[in-house]
Amino acid sequence: MIELKHLTKKYDQFLAVDQLDLTIHSGEFFGLLGPNGAGKTTTIGMLSTLLLPTEGSILIDGELLTRKNNRLKQKISVVTQEYSMRQDMTMDEIMEYQGRLYYMPLKKIRERSEELLDFCGLLDYRKRTVRKLSGGMKRKLMVCRALLTEPEILLLDEPTAGMDALARRQMWNLLKKLNQQNLTILLTTHYMEEAESLCERVGFMCNGILEETDTPKHMIEQLGRYTVDETTADGVISRYFSGKEAAIRYLSDCSNETALRNTTLEDVFLEKIGNTTGRR
Repeated sequence: MIELKHLTKKYDQFLAVDQLDLTIHSGEFFGLLGPNGAGKTTTIGMLSTLLLPTEGSILIDGELLTRKNNRLKQKISVVTQEYSMRQDMTMDEIMEYQGRLYYMPLKKIRERSEELLDFCGLLDYRKRTVRKLSGGMKRKLMVCRALLTEPEILLLDEPTAGMDALARRQMWNLLKKLNQQNLTILLTTHYMEEAESLCERVGFMCNGILEETDTPKHMIEQLGRYTVDETTADGVISRYFSGKEAAIRYLSDCSNETALRNTTLEDVFLEKIGNTTGRR
């Protein structure tokens, strides 16, 4: 279990993360969502101990996480936004190098690498250098590398950024399979459809503040399961209804061009965060 208590990160006068309180249960798939500059990547940085909190604490299974606590740190692996692999190394070499950093026996590195590369559908490409891999394959390799040490917690910072639609769906399937093995996953993403598909709960961050946490389904139900998009002189206005019959009645009475659809997590995000951006 991950517990963030009053977690704060300040850079001079800029408050990147402000008194963040959050609990993520073991085996949970949690999504941290927000616009650019919301504090998501900073939160991941503190969880990985790359950044030190200005205030507050992080507890892993009730124990304080610090840079010196190597035993706890080994429970956590992170996949960053940026590709951080040497372009001239093969997949096998990337995995072996990672294992040696953690003093893993060579036999175990090779066994675990084969298992992970096979699991991620990369085994046939293991002798390719990184520069010859597609963007999606590089992302999968970064996940394999992060899983080599058998962590209990996986931190994913925009793992599908820059992927095409097919590669993104393949990554979703991979992450679902990993979570089914009781791996705790914390995901940051700009793709609302991704969070709605993968995450049991999500949290909305804005200006360093965690505004709300809930299941995507409950958030959508609170806003209204059905959306009518109405085209007006001022642009498209979305109106939300809890029942389909009420939405259809509005359609029937409306003289403007309209369209009926299911409400999405993106609608909730825009309604919630659109009312908080710029507030400090």
